[in-house]
Parts: sequence; structure tokens; C-alpha cells
Amino acid sequence: MTAGDVLEMEPLGLRLEFLRTGEETGGELLEMEVTGRPRGFLAQRHVHPEQVERIEVDSGTIKVGMNGREHVVSAGDAIEVPAGTPHTQVPVGDGPGCVRIHVRPAGRTEAFMRRTAELCREGKFTRAGFPRPLAGAELVLDFAPAGYAAMPSLRVQRRIAELVLAVARPMRPYRFVDEWDVAAAPEAVFDAIADSRTYPDWWRPVYLKVEADGVAAVGSTALHHFKGRLPYHLHTRSVTVEIERPRRVVANVDGDLRGRGAWTLTPTGDGTHVRFDWQVYADRRVLRVLTPVLRPIFRWNHNWAIARAMEGLGSYAQRAGSSALRSAEPAS
Repeated sequence: MTAGDVLEMEPLGLRLEFLRTGEETGGELLEMEVTGRPRGFLAQRHVHPEQVERIEVDSGTIKVGMNGREHVVSAGDAIEVPAGTPHTQVPVGDGPGCVRIHVRPAGRTEAFMRRTAELCREGKFTRAGFPRPLAGAELVLDFAPAGYAAMPSLRVQRRIAELVLAVARPMRPYRFVDEWDVAAAPEAVFDAIADSRTYPDWWRPVYLKVEADGVAAVGSTALHHFKGRLPYHLHTRSVTVEIERPRRVVANVDGDLRGRGAWTLTPTGDGTHVRFDWQVYADRRVLRVLTPVLRPIFRWNHNWAIARAMEGLGSYAQRAGSSALRSAEPAS
């Protein structure tokens, strides 16, 4: 996630360029330049519950509605929207405009915009700029802290989203949350987790082979071949959708399993706290057939595999961290 990245969102009428990212500012600020005429769901009344949004107009005119008033903001002017304030921001007049938006703290707004652009490319937005039901449900459940529609209440939106997913995906997913402490620096732990090519080295005997297209980055892919205690092997493809060194890495997965895995790392006094959120659907035919009957066994299988990760990650990260330190030391 670097400054200079450009997102084209034709269904929403926008082109977005990241000027400063949360990763570059330590999470304090996200700065974006947005060009075009926003339409669809971005022009609806919405809320950023945890972030202050400052809008500076470079060209054109926009109308910002909040607290019962409408503010017309022209080129050279700016307006600030406090956190938790329902508001709208719509273009005035003809032609495209250009605004610079500062979001404090950065939060997950960058990830939200990248995911929105991905959905646009996949045809999951209508021409009017609104997400199709399944895409909209996923955005509500994944990115509410970055922003959501002012009405109905977020609680109602989440309930509707869950119902949409239940109808679209009637098979109940597997949801796992595993947490443990590792006696190694967050940077070393992150590097081991983010680069799945290392998994066969430390996540034994679960991971058999990983093929990746280079160093982990947003959009990078990897092919995984792994197994558990049960008598079958699994093959998946993962695509990194969010990466923030050394705090968080998220990947979407398809193949024999379909879903999303998120690693979150938190520094501790003498190491790193690791949290792994894993939500998947079993798409392999035999797994779909057996899921209703064998769900407890599949959960036992997952627990066994995670125990192997707990055994191997710490020592691997310690060795990798020590090797990096030795490499950085000047020659005597």
C-alpha cells in the first residue's frame, strides 16, 4: 500500500489516487486525491464513526450537508466533517471536480476503497453506482468502522447483510479465531506470516508446498498445498487484499476452501501477540457433503493444524530475526 497508487471506479464516477497512506504515516493520516463526479452509494448520507474527514476542493464545487445545513465549498476552500457526523457530499454544476481528502486516523479507509475498486472491476456495482446485494452485504460486515449509510441503523444493516449472505450462501461457514503469544519481534513474525513461501519451513507437517508470485503485496497471489490429520489434501489460491507491516495481513482464499484469513499482530512486552481470524466455506465436493455431519471433526482438524503453527512460528521468527540483525551489523 503505497502513495501514488491509482484506483479507477467507473461505476462510481471516480478516479482516486493515494497521496499518503496509513502505513506511511503510522496510521495517523490517509490522504487521497479524488477526481470525477461521485454517484451512487458514495453520494448517499453516510457516517464515518471513528474518523475526521477534511475535504479540500481543488477544482469544481461540492455541496456538503450535515447538522441540518448545506455548505457550498468551492475551489480553494475546505470543510471538516467531525467523526460520527452523518453527512452528504455531492457535486454542484457540470463537469468533473477534484478534491483532496484527509482522513484522521487512517483506519481501514484505504482497504475499503481498494475493495470497492475491486468490486467495480468485477462488475459487482450497478451502473448507477450501487453495490449488488451480496457485495453490499460484504462491505457492511467487513468495513463498517470505515463508514456506513446513515439509515437504517448499523444494527439493522448488519442484520440485513447477514440475511443476504445466508440466502446467497446457505452453507454455514467455518469460523475460527486463534490467539497466542510468540517470543519474537513483530517484524520477524510478520515477515514469516506475510510470505507464505516460508510456511513449509515452520508450519510442519501441515504445509507441503507453496508457490507465490513474489514478495507479499496487495494483489499478490499464492498457491497452497496443505493437509491436516484427516485423510485428504487441500489446494487453495490466496490473494493478498490488505497488508500493513508489521501489524496486519489479510488474504482472500478460493479453491477447496473459500473465504478470508486475517492475521493481526500486537507487540507485547517481550514479543508478539498473534491473532488469526479464519472464515471459510468448504467448496470441495466431498467436504460439502460431509460438513453437516463432520463439522466437529473438521474443527478438531483445524485445532490440530493451528497447534503445529504455534509450535513452529516462534522459533522460526526468532531465527529469522537474529539472522537479519547479524546481516545488518557492520563488518569489524
